[in-house]
Amino acid sequence: MINILAIGNSFSQDATHYLNQIAKEDCVETKVVNLYIGGCSLERHWSNVQSGAEDYLYELNGKSTEKYISIQEALKEERWDYIVTQQASHDSGWTDTYEPFLENLTRYIRKQAPWAEILLQETWAYEIDSTHDKFPRYHNSQQEMYERLRKAYNAAAQRHSLRLIPCGDIIQKLRRIPPFVYEEGGISLCRDGFHMSYIYGRYALAAAWYKTITGNSVAQNNYIPKTSFETDKKADQEALLVIKDIIEKTCQNR
Repeated sequence: MINILAIGNSFSQDATHYLNQIAKEDCVETKVVNLYIGGCSLERHWSNVQSGAEDYLYELNGKSTEKYISIQEALKEERWDYIVTQQASHDSGWTDTYEPFLENLTRYIRKQAPWAEILLQETWAYEIDSTHDKFPRYHNSQQEMYERLRKAYNAAAQRHSLRLIPCGDIIQKLRRIPPFVYEEGGISLCRDGFHMSYIYGRYALAAAWYKTITGNSVAQNNYIPKTSFETDKKADQEALLVIKDIIEKTCQNR
């Protein structure tokens, strides 16, 4: 059993949606919990630690339990193998928003769960035509946002000796490869300009987490995502093969 806890927001919600199912296809048993507050930043996570706020929606294996808990309660619930956190997407490209909150949070987690490995999820840049109200901070430029967040996450990971789940790198690479070249009429990996699409985007993130955490190949994993938001048919095999190839190459080179 691999126990994975995400202290995050809607971006970790996207990433963990299919993670349990991908692992199950490999006969790997997992417990995947996401602590969800929409748009939650590192600053707010640390504030919630200090106050003991029971503000996090508890999501288990990609599904809401409709209960709310604190970070303290979650840490005590299980002997977590991996604990993943991230910066809020809108602050991801601004290095001054990470500290001292990430330092305080990692120190606290290491004290409470010294056996767990802490990882950072590198979030992703918004879609080129995103209407997110914080996109103007990046001059409405996907490339600028990506370059800034990549620099910030890599610096934070190095500073605190954390492994990085390279979701931002993977999504940006996929955006240059058919069928995901959106500016040329291809499929957008976002569903609303910033959250991941229900099939391809969420699958790519979960597969990246699975590859990073377990080291297992996703190329041979036959899980095909299905969702109530789509018609009940198999996702396009060629698109999934493109995603798997990029994940294998990106994670292998880190």
